[in-house]
Amino acid sequence: MLPTTAPLDTSAMGRWLSMDLDAWTRHVVRRHFAPETGSPYWLKRRDTLPFDPFDITRYAELSAFGHFTLAELRDLDPVDLVPQAVPRPLSGRVFDSGGTTGRPCHVFYTGPMLDHHSLWRRFGLVTAGFQPGRSWVYATPGGPHVVGEGAAQIAHLYASVVYGVDLDPRWIKQLIRGCRLAEVNHYVDHVVDQITDLMSSRRIDYLETTPALFQALVRRHPELVGRLDGVGLGGTQIVPAMYREFAGALGGGRIGTAYGNTFGCAMGLPAEQNGDVLPYVPHYPQVTMAVVDRNDPARTVGYGEVGQVRLTVLHEDLFLPHILERDQAVRYRTSADWPCDGVANVQPLQVSRAAPEGIY
Repeated sequence: MLPTTAPLDTSAMGRWLSMDLDAWTRHVVRRHFAPETGSPYWLKRRDTLPFDPFDITRYAELSAFGHFTLAELRDLDPVDLVPQAVPRPLSGRVFDSGGTTGRPCHVFYTGPMLDHHSLWRRFGLVTAGFQPGRSWVYATPGGPHVVGEGAAQIAHLYASVVYGVDLDPRWIKQLIRGCRLAEVNHYVDHVVDQITDLMSSRRIDYLETTPALFQALVRRHPELVGRLDGVGLGGTQIVPAMYREFAGALGGGRIGTAYGNTFGCAMGLPAEQNGDVLPYVPHYPQVTMAVVDRNDPARTVGYGEVGQVRLTVLHEDLFLPHILERDQAVRYRTSADWPCDGVANVQPLQVSRAAPEGIY
């Protein structure tokens, strides 16, 4: 169980945010490719690469690896991505991707990876202005999805009482692919009913859910939404018009946002220009994001321009270079408080019946 703690671990956040990205890149690459510490997957790949990974000295040189294809993770034993430096036998959780475009991918989270995720999660709560010691309803995917860890994170790292409502995004996507929209609406009603039952029978301060579900709640039960002190939203479906609708319904309540997936996440920064700009900063230095030309992924677009999101994962225990995401975003220039670029106004790159976003 995660320890209950009141103070934020500013020392860890400070170390991460002050990290030189080139030095961190060298450290992670060497850990994954050194014969005595390396991960089985990357050690096997080493002889097939047209360069020596130890020649990588800067973050920008990770382009030599090309783009990592997530399809490899569908059949790969996720343990093979974990460096041998991590003591065996391994003990930990395997999380799945959403599986929108096929069978899900699998990633093993070591203890330090979960600690990193948890501290950034708590930092996001503090940044958004949520108060500890409150009551939450947490209505998101659980089970194999890393976002489900948020309920325990809020409870144990933010001294809160958390009620859970489960959500199965894969079933919704199956229904959409099959054009079974009446069943989609029935499932949404089923989840919203569980949320409203909790909110109408006791004091709930905050709600964590997806933008699509919160929009359904706002339109069906605005009187309950108006009682909330804030909402946390994760996913790729929040756009400026939705943000303004939510802000109006909350009547001054907090809105916290997050963007990401099983492989890497970004923390929402305060909305700008009345919600026209919805920015995020990645969980640096283990997670970085670039916005690239969708027709030429080697080219990073200019600030304020729209492109495809490219994710790089640089955990000590997980190395995934240059993943091309299914999302588009605006390249966002962060303030001097942050050591890396951000992304803003994230949306699905393409929505189709074969790859629906559903309620998440």
